[in-house]
Amino acid sequence: MELNLENGIKLRKNGKQEESNELFKKLVKEFPDNASITYHCAWSFDLLGEESKAVPFYENAINLGLSSEELEGAILKLGSTYRTLGEYQKSENTFVRGIDLFPNNKAIQVFYAMTLYNLKNQEKAMELLIKVLINTTNDEEIISYKKAIDFYSDKLDEVWKWIVK
Repeated sequence: MELNLENGIKLRKNGKQEESNELFKKLVKEFPDNASITYHCAWSFDLLGEESKAVPFYENAINLGLSSEELEGAILKLGSTYRTLGEYQKSENTFVRGIDLFPNNKAIQVFYAMTLYNLKNQEKAMELLIKVLINTTNDEEIISYKKAIDFYSDKLDEVWKWIVK
């Protein structure tokens, strides 16, 4: 089983998505309670652009119990897949769980911001993106304004009027 799992991953990494998907579908039938195989099968559907087929595999893999690293990837991919399918509330719920479990994963936060945008919550989406930006950038110009950018990140709709006497 372990060798077949590695072969499927190797096929995926070498750009052979269809072959990888075929192998993972067979492995899931053979080992239906293996969370890791189920997760990689979901991922293989995602890479083929078959997001709706990926969803039940992601959900099942998470329910079966993944390692922390695979759970982190599965939550990110499932949340993103829900978003691309227009399942914005499911996407949001998935990303909120992901942020609770993996608060340092900036990719989850960025994908969550995309979902917030789809949910018409642009203010929160922008705030989150700005905070990720200022906490991850190496750009000296942005770093030099970090304090101001952070201050304004949740005040984008405020207008600052100065009274001149």
